[in-house]
Amino acid sequence: MTQTTAATDSLGARAARGSLWLGLVNFASKGSQMAVTIVLALFLTEADLGLVTVAVSLVNIGQVIQTMGVYDVIARTRGDEKAMAGTVLVMSVSVGLVMAVGGVALCVPIAQLVGAPGSAPLIAIVAVGLPFTAVGGVQMALMHRELDFRRRMAPDAGSALLGAVVTIALALAGAGPYSLAVGMLVTAILQPLFGYAVGSRVRLRWDTAVAGEALGWIKVVGPAAVVSYVLISIDYPIISRILGPDAVGVYSLAFRIAWVPYIMVAVVLGAVAFPVFTTLVRANRRHELGAAAGRFTHASLLIVGGLYVIAALMADSIALLGEHWAAAAPVLVVLCGYGVIISVLVIWYEVLRAADWLRVYLLLEISHLVIATTLLITLTGRGVVAAAWAQLIAASVLLVPTYLVMRRAGVAPGLIAVGRAVLGLSIPVLGCVAAASGLRAVGLGRTVSWADAVVEVIVLVAVFSFLTWAANRTVLGDLRGLRRGDSYREGVNR
Repeated sequence: MTQTTAATDSLGARAARGSLWLGLVNFASKGSQMAVTIVLALFLTEADLGLVTVAVSLVNIGQVIQTMGVYDVIARTRGDEKAMAGTVLVMSVSVGLVMAVGGVALCVPIAQLVGAPGSAPLIAIVAVGLPFTAVGGVQMALMHRELDFRRRMAPDAGSALLGAVVTIALALAGAGPYSLAVGMLVTAILQPLFGYAVGSRVRLRWDTAVAGEALGWIKVVGPAAVVSYVLISIDYPIISRILGPDAVGVYSLAFRIAWVPYIMVAVVLGAVAFPVFTTLVRANRRHELGAAAGRFTHASLLIVGGLYVIAALMADSIALLGEHWAAAAPVLVVLCGYGVIISVLVIWYEVLRAADWLRVYLLLEISHLVIATTLLITLTGRGVVAAAWAQLIAASVLLVPTYLVMRRAGVAPGLIAVGRAVLGLSIPVLGCVAAASGLRAVGLGRTVSWADAVVEVIVLVAVFSFLTWAANRTVLGDLRGLRRGDSYREGVNR
């Protein structure tokens, strides 16, 4: 075996193991968040959930600002990653401290600005956690560089699980929207502590040359990171301003459910894909990026698509959390389509960033934000379903331009590969639609009940799994071979 082939095999195996570990981490952390969502839906009113959603979305923008470019610059640097991490830590924590103080001091005018004055104390509580998440972000960026996602279990999943326990306990005790705010603060504080416990002990240090390298990268990808987060959060303040906190509560429940497949699958694959793509670039194998992107796209579509079709077909079951949440069902159906599209875009954006097409990537993100904001402002007055359609339409508009940019950059998967991925998803999706129609025809699912929901889930999962296996045997075989450590080169070129 040649040295290049050995490195290829190692990269493939590490990518597969990284996907599995990060998937497990996200399953634990996002699973705990899903449990929190269910509990909050049971114990909070639409207005309460709307207030805490607005507060969290605003503070999360601060998290993105303080960590913008951190993962990218630590993953890409050819110098001493420890020096880079220490220098970036100084920068990130400094920004986090400033925003924490600002969030506490200005929480009242910020809350009034977005039309949710009741969210002011919630903003102040969550803002206190910003310096802690800054430290945790640098710790996990080092783990990402080495595809060492196993060590993320404690700081990521462990802190999320304990934060969820605090949130649920407070909700049961009647703390209302404060339960989630306090739970998030606990999660933020525990994350760097658990990171330190598993050996990620980044020291504060300052190197002017390293800082220059970091800032040179951050000034390009940083704005894109902020735009990206604003893009997925702008709907909350707009809906709050136009329709009020109650509408935000209904919309946010649907969005939280629709967000789970994206976070647990697409983001996992994207997080693994970027260091894989950058490793290929560093190894002078840029010509393999298109095929690698095709594999990640196909895998993301298959897994995400299955979760979204099941969620959409069972959207009416959201009323099991309370009849007052029934209005969230049509919102969930539309957002499932939105989720599928952004799950593809996240993989494509990762390969563009790895290929150094950063300004074009930023332009695509800004275009998406402008289109989405315009549509949200225009359509939200018609209701929360219209707001969901604004998101779906805006994301759909970006698909073709993004693919054409990838083609121009020489990193796009072939049209045949894309068509195979779409067909491989379409067959099991149509099968699930037919199965759901059959269940309705025999009377199952006509009324909302836990028993009917369980039966329907089992049937739809079985149908999707079988048809996915039947229609995608070659790709599934490639993925199994990759997990065993078979040649990455063979897989990406197949």
